[in-house]
Amino acid sequence: MSLRKIGETGLALSSIGLGCWQFSKNTGIAGSFWPELSNETTLNIINTSIKGNINWFDTAELYGWGKSEESLTQSLIKLNTNSTKHFIATKWWPLFRFSSSIRKTIKKRLNYLNGFPITLHQIHMPYGFSSIEKEMNVMADLVDEGLIKHIGVSNFNQKQMIRAYNALEKRGIHLTSNQMEYSILNRDIEKNGIMETAKKLNISIIAYSPLAQGIATGKFHDNPDLIKNMHTWRRKKLKRKGLSLTKSLPVINELKKIAKIHNSTTAQIALSWLIGFNKNTFAIPGASNENQCKDNADAMKIFLSNEELERLDYISRSI
Repeated sequence: MSLRKIGETGLALSSIGLGCWQFSKNTGIAGSFWPELSNETTLNIINTSIKGNINWFDTAELYGWGKSEESLTQSLIKLNTNSTKHFIATKWWPLFRFSSSIRKTIKKRLNYLNGFPITLHQIHMPYGFSSIEKEMNVMADLVDEGLIKHIGVSNFNQKQMIRAYNALEKRGIHLTSNQMEYSILNRDIEKNGIMETAKKLNISIIAYSPLAQGIATGKFHDNPDLIKNMHTWRRKKLKRKGLSLTKSLPVINELKKIAKIHNSTTAQIALSWLIGFNKNTFAIPGASNENQCKDNADAMKIFLSNEELERLDYISRSI
């Protein structure tokens, strides 16, 4: 199993986890981005993840307002999983809320998780009504009370991450992680100080959208018409990021070339590069079916050579 320690927790997690946004049951604004998956499909995806040596799952309050958390843990219970071997990260949604909401909603989080503990609780975005320091103090209180185990943030820039880190250090707690958009086609965090600071402070990076909305799989280059089937929000996001099929083609061609050498898929090489290039990084690709899930998990079995890592590094820096 490809395990690595996250932050300074001493906890060993698989370098690839399962992103669980797709389990939102088409509930709420965030849930509307994905078609509703049946309970059976959800169960099969999670079972495939576990068989593929994925030992943790990333969900959030916003993902269907509890539906994702509930769907995830109902499946884990049916599979007779052990909470000492499989771990859950979730997130509090801060928009239009004060830090007091973190405590007010923790009981709901635990109820939706059906008895599974919160291994990592994260602030989803740095846009709450309260200061980062106040939010971190409430989170630290929850750690002290045994309601959560570790603390992370998400979408925090360099300065915000440092503020969160400093606030927790005053409480004798280490900031475990910062969840950021990061892929071989989006390397912004390597340029804006986030990655550099995270390494310096031993804060792990959890990479969401590690396949760049599917662009890094190469399937849209093979059949550009598939982009029409994308949710409007996802298409607009790609346009906003300036990530076109033409611009990304050199990277995709190199991924395909290396995939042939390893008898693997383009997506697997993209994931393998991400977790191989930076040892403090975890990837959380989602999956809407068993095949995608197995493909993602099997990426942990691929070990790229230094030459392959460096070649992909060089080519993707121009994106």
